[in-house]
Amino acid sequence: MNSPRTTVVEPAVEPAVTPPTRFSVNLRQSGIYIAFAAIVVLFEILTEGSLLEPQNISNIIVQNSYILILAIGMILIIIAGHIDLSAGSVVAVTGAFAAVLMVDLDVPWPLAILATLVVGGLIGAWQGFWIAYFGIPAFIVTLAGMLVFRALTMTVLGNQGIGPFPDDVRTLANGFTPGFLNNVGLGVLGGADLFTLLVGLAAVAGIVVVQWRARSGRVGYGQQVDSMPVFVAKVAGASLVLMFIIVQLARFKNLPWVLVLLAALVLLYTLLSQRTVFGRHIYAVGGNLQAASLSGVKVKSVTFWIFVNMGLLASIAGIIFAGRLNQAGPTAGNAFELDAIAAAFIGGAAVQGGVGKVVGAITGGLIMAVINNGMSLVGSPSERVMLVKGLVLLAAVAFDVWAKRRAGRSR
Repeated sequence: MNSPRTTVVEPAVEPAVTPPTRFSVNLRQSGIYIAFAAIVVLFEILTEGSLLEPQNISNIIVQNSYILILAIGMILIIIAGHIDLSAGSVVAVTGAFAAVLMVDLDVPWPLAILATLVVGGLIGAWQGFWIAYFGIPAFIVTLAGMLVFRALTMTVLGNQGIGPFPDDVRTLANGFTPGFLNNVGLGVLGGADLFTLLVGLAAVAGIVVVQWRARSGRVGYGQQVDSMPVFVAKVAGASLVLMFIIVQLARFKNLPWVLVLLAALVLLYTLLSQRTVFGRHIYAVGGNLQAASLSGVKVKSVTFWIFVNMGLLASIAGIIFAGRLNQAGPTAGNAFELDAIAAAFIGGAAVQGGVGKVVGAITGGLIMAVINNGMSLVGSPSERVMLVKGLVLLAAVAFDVWAKRRAGRSR
């Protein structure tokens, strides 16, 4: 008589995380930075070294700061699946409002700036209400806003500008941090502000710590990460680029105040988008609106607040732009929204929403800034500059579409 067989059930073995290729690079994530480096090298050659001169680097930052500020707000709106065509007009009307308070009514500049920020937030709330709670598409609401706020600007200013602004506001827009410490010699490079160099070293240390902790956290959760050589190369590359910029600025006139403001905004909004519940909700709304709604995300509230935020950032850009020109003009902010949208898409935002990073939008804005500046240095006419910028935008979106199709076929 045969004895019954005993069936042994072996425990299921979870598949191990596939280690990354030793020198693999995700082109969809890193392509924008490779392209940025290539564009900088190209124009450095074409301008015979003028592009990366200390004064020119400072000019690039100061002259494009307001576009980069707008790009931060725009990337959040595009991630959520919307668009804002009114940003340039909001820049104009808030700049005009600030000018009336500071110049015509002699309101102290801190109170005037605070009031301007409130007005910018209210403008964003006005548009956010129609989009989030009334259900009108953002394209239509902000197109109407572009016309309405431009008309309000012209009504307030007429055909003339209002200025000059107080010295403190002009310093914020055009000024530089004072030399808190003495200069230090850098050999053939000459002297450089020691405080600025220490700030750069602190920023590099922060980058290393944050990136290492992020990598360790992903490894702890069993997620795929870059190989150690690729990780070290990325961190070292970012650190070298940052220190190069800091050294050049330290050799010129120290840190521009707008760079300090911009760095604070980038850090704040990177943490907001990547490390908070609200940030994850923005990605969820843009990635799959129906799934986000079913999972309990307050879609209307998220949409409302990202437009309030856009209005707030547009008012900051309005103050910076008016302070830089030392007057508020009726044509201020023309096409600023297009530059901000282009910066977001060149920086990796997806047309359908759900994808994008604040740092990517800043990189996209810097690409546009380098193209503008580099082609100006070589004497290119304005129509050629627009042609190149348009082709770069088209190429960036085409690359995003191609990468998605390729990823879909590989599944």
